[in-house]
Amino acid sequence: MFFNRKLSEIKRELDTSEQGLSSHEVTARQSRYGKNLLPKKKSVNIWQLFLNEFKDPLIILLLLAIVISFAVGEIVDGAVILVIVLVDAIMGTYQENKANKTASALEDLVSVKVNVMRGGKKVQIDAEDLTIGDYVLLESGDKISADMRIAKTRNFMVDESILTGESLQVEKGPAALNRHQAPISEQSNMVFAGTTAVSGRAEAIVVAIGAQTELGKIADSLNNSEDEKSPLTIRVEKLSKQISVLVMVVAVVIAGLLIYKRAPFNEILLTVIAFAVSAVPEGLPLALTMALTIASNRMAKRNVVVRRLHAAESLGSCTVIASDKTGTLTVNQQTAKIILLPNGEKYEISGTGYETSGKVSGNILKYAEEIGLLGAINNEASLDGEQGPTGDSIDIAFKVLGVKLGVNADEVEIIDIIPYESENKYSAVFYRQGNDTYCTVKGSPETVANFCKTINLANKSDFPKIVEQNNKLAEDGYRVIALAKGKVKAKNNYSDKDIADLTFMGMVGFIDPIRKEAVESIRDCRKAGIKVIMITGDHPLTATKIAKDLKLVKNADAVTIGEEVERMHDQENSKFAEFVASKTVFARVTPLQKLYIVDALKERGEFVAVTGDGVNDAPALKAANIGVAMGSGTDIARDTADMIIMDDNFKSIVSGIEEGRVAYSNIRKIILFLISCGVAEALFFFTAIACNMPMPLVAVQLLWLNVVTDGIQDFALSFERAEPGILCEKPRNPKESIFDRSLLRRILLSGLTIAAIVFIAWYFLVCVLKFDAGHARGYIMCLMVFIQNVHVFNCRSERESAFSVPLRSNWLIVAGVIGSVLLEVAVMNVPALSNLLQASPVEFKHGIGLFGVALLVLVLVEVYKSVARAIRRD
Repeated sequence: MFFNRKLSEIKRELDTSEQGLSSHEVTARQSRYGKNLLPKKKSVNIWQLFLNEFKDPLIILLLLAIVISFAVGEIVDGAVILVIVLVDAIMGTYQENKANKTASALEDLVSVKVNVMRGGKKVQIDAEDLTIGDYVLLESGDKISADMRIAKTRNFMVDESILTGESLQVEKGPAALNRHQAPISEQSNMVFAGTTAVSGRAEAIVVAIGAQTELGKIADSLNNSEDEKSPLTIRVEKLSKQISVLVMVVAVVIAGLLIYKRAPFNEILLTVIAFAVSAVPEGLPLALTMALTIASNRMAKRNVVVRRLHAAESLGSCTVIASDKTGTLTVNQQTAKIILLPNGEKYEISGTGYETSGKVSGNILKYAEEIGLLGAINNEASLDGEQGPTGDSIDIAFKVLGVKLGVNADEVEIIDIIPYESENKYSAVFYRQGNDTYCTVKGSPETVANFCKTINLANKSDFPKIVEQNNKLAEDGYRVIALAKGKVKAKNNYSDKDIADLTFMGMVGFIDPIRKEAVESIRDCRKAGIKVIMITGDHPLTATKIAKDLKLVKNADAVTIGEEVERMHDQENSKFAEFVASKTVFARVTPLQKLYIVDALKERGEFVAVTGDGVNDAPALKAANIGVAMGSGTDIARDTADMIIMDDNFKSIVSGIEEGRVAYSNIRKIILFLISCGVAEALFFFTAIACNMPMPLVAVQLLWLNVVTDGIQDFALSFERAEPGILCEKPRNPKESIFDRSLLRRILLSGLTIAAIVFIAWYFLVCVLKFDAGHARGYIMCLMVFIQNVHVFNCRSERESAFSVPLRSNWLIVAGVIGSVLLEVAVMNVPALSNLLQASPVEFKHGIGLFGVALLVLVLVEVYKSVARAIRRD
């Protein structure tokens, strides 16, 4: 700890001085301490991503089928399965690799130039060449590239929001702190890597570089923490294992049955392969990838960029959103919202942030205009910089206020200035207006009052009332700045001794305003069953004010501070988790305490989404079930998060929640479609074998149905739009299986219905009409194509009638039906295809009859849905 030690001790310990280090000493220290580089996590190359795609149990099962197919000479079957597996692996690899192509954010934060003293000379070096003991010269606009102890300052202000979350710039000075412990936000004599100098100049000594900096510690914690699995990943992994185990068990039973019947070995293997092909939904991995890709593309159009594909549906599962305040719920731009005169007269100011649109409302505007002019005169900011407004955030806000009031500070002749000093807590300007010379002072009310002899529009005895007014504004979350003015003698140079006998003019209350859409978005989250909590490094009064404006809390009972979080964390886990659950706003919170809060929420079974934009948010973004970074935030926050909100609009998070729920709903529809068809194929296949009948379909025909016909329709289902009321549904339990009772009932009903229809048709063709197996298989293939095309309309909604879901919301369904029927016609009539798939043609009138039979699936499922809706209403 360097913040509580004298500079002389630090210089002696680090063996440094204002002359800096010698070149020999620099070399020795760089050899001892290394470069000023932050730790990086080992990247995953594209081949590792590709191999990871083969860890799915379904893929492993298909790889086994490929090996057996090649072993028994079924080259076509093996090749088709191999192509399916490779296409899915390549698509998954492409999406993951695309998401991982981001520059090293942590390196960007320190890859800058730095001015240092080396051997008594000022030199400019790369930030990575900084070492312990370097004497650094800092000025406005510099990005700070190591942790340093301040040695000297002049009007030095630093933006530490990316580390602390506080929206206001902080003053820095060299004085040692007389305390053993202090959070980063209170270490006023330290500057930290990743922060930015806003104004003034400073000289500082490097005390920590690379991994030892506060930023480096955060980077190291990110590298050592494991990625959270998305709910979909967990559910699909469980589903894949269940299907794989079930298929293997039934395959063993079929093999045992054929062995008992003394079937030839090759026939046993071919039958087992055909069964595995019928039961395994080969298109499922690819269909899920496509559904998530479509969802991520939709989200991108709504300003939500998904970095990890499986995260596309995760936001729809969240039960709690732990949101940063600054830059997320607020605009991160100080705004003058109220002018308060000493007599109690108030002026309300409209407008948000640095936008000059807005107006000042109140009686006798000349008093407000005078205060606006004083704020614009006593000011070092600019609204017209190449990169927008520049300077101290309060000065910028005063400039904006001046524009709203229509004042013109350029007409005032500035004679001399006394710049803001952290020790003095005020700034002063001497100016000429007309034939008179004036002094104006801007600063904290207590400081400004000390220069005043009179009070505008009030008696001198009213100073205690001004103190009360200041306290009330502070309690309401405002940062309060007071202004005073008075005539002075005309001369060319002034000092602080010339500031006296001023008139206290009034106070201006500033606040970082909430985003316009945030209140509505939080209300939408509440409707969706999602709790929104605020975690910030700001003052509790400011946090409470913002939370009340956002309708997050009604009073301060739901607000707590970091010290209380720390104290409660020392108790047993269950009590701490209960404490966290009882609070909605967490103020003055450190990054470590933010982690405590996220972990406690997860321990209670919540699925937590964390939003943020700063380096201080990165550990929580990593630890959360899903991390959501703001697009204007730091690179490290964006790089750590699962998704990025490009317009910094909390409303876009609600859009992401909606699209996430739509993605999950569509995935359930795809699973219902594919698994029910797979169950049907496996059942009629097993029943035919058990009844000593020929296989209804061979492996290559099953592959055609599962990959081509099913593939067209599951792709179309990926484009289904949101069903009405999807945002009013309660969040899903992340531990809930995809196969809940509702979905399982629908799968079994559909699967049994299709299996019964196809088996009866097979029995009729083979045993009654005496078709040979090859000819009958052509009819069964045609029937299955019709059934799948009818069944896809059943799957467009799990609850509502197929006739109530408009076709115009997804014309791809219609196109898919037409396309798959045309493909089936081609397969039956093009010799090359019919030979490959062993499919004989079906007469037109027989085809019409098969289509009529297929409609039975629609009728039975419609009856079931109607009964289910009636039961729900009762």
